[in-house]
Amino acid sequence: MSNAYKGKTGLKRLWNAMFYSMDGLRAAFKHEDAFRMDVLLAVVLIPAAFLTSASGLGKALMVASVLLLLIVELLNSAIEAAVDHTSLDHHPFAKRAKDIGSAAVFISLVTICAVWSLVLLG
Repeated sequence: MSNAYKGKTGLKRLWNAMFYSMDGLRAAFKHEDAFRMDVLLAVVLIPAAFLTSASGLGKALMVASVLLLLIVELLNSAIEAAVDHTSLDHHPFAKRAKDIGSAAVFISLVTICAVWSLVLLG
């Protein structure tokens, strides 16, 4: 089975991809409490990074660590949606997939703490 969207190339494909990405961001914001909390954290932390006396590289690392959290949260939400679509029954593999995604989000939060601490206190 072929995917009709895969036939598009060049600027048309980029244009379509941008709209799919916006749809994904809207869906995550609408349906995922954790993503909304992470966005709120980003709204606070990203401007705060620019208000610090950190070097340009330090500020970039601080912002990148927050953006990493948003990326990982989006991937975790996608995994959870795919697992839930497959079955709502409790299954050890479903639990493992969701727990691993959650662990990735946790590591992203630890990364924020580590980067911000090292930049601000290091």
